[in-house]
Amino acid sequence: MKLHEIKPAPGSRKRKKRKGIGIAAGQGRTAGRGQKGQAARTGGVKGPYFEGGQFPMVRKLPFRRGIGFFNPYKIVFRPVNVGTLAEWFEAGAEVTPERLVEMGLAHAGEYVAVLGDGELNAPLKVTAHKFSASARQKIEAAGGTVTKLDVKRGGYRTR
Repeated sequence: MKLHEIKPAPGSRKRKKRKGIGIAAGQGRTAGRGQKGQAARTGGVKGPYFEGGQFPMVRKLPFRRGIGFFNPYKIVFRPVNVGTLAEWFEAGAEVTPERLVEMGLAHAGEYVAVLGDGELNAPLKVTAHKFSASARQKIEAAGGTVTKLDVKRGGYRTR
């Protein structure tokens, strides 16, 4: 086999339809657009919204508000469970949002909420923006400490 002998698989490359190039081509004269009328004209076929010039149904319906509304004051937290902290950190470790970013458990600049799902046996020094009551209880029961960071309203958020 030589380079000039290589050809694409049969049927894999289809020739482009050359519309309006004579009747024998099969797409001549009207070029597949039928006889006269709106659809035969350039730019003639209107979109699904167009209803022949009459008042569109979409504009007759009441306007629905609130879709796509962006609340700049909404605070979104990245949830991290106590069980996850137990898996990823050794006893006596200091857990901060920056460390969670390094470990891949949160994104940079995100607010972190520690939730109480899972078990914790080793004492940890946990610093986060929010703690659930059960998470705080489990961390303190294991001999760890809880430090709450301030949350700035209208700050970083993810959707």
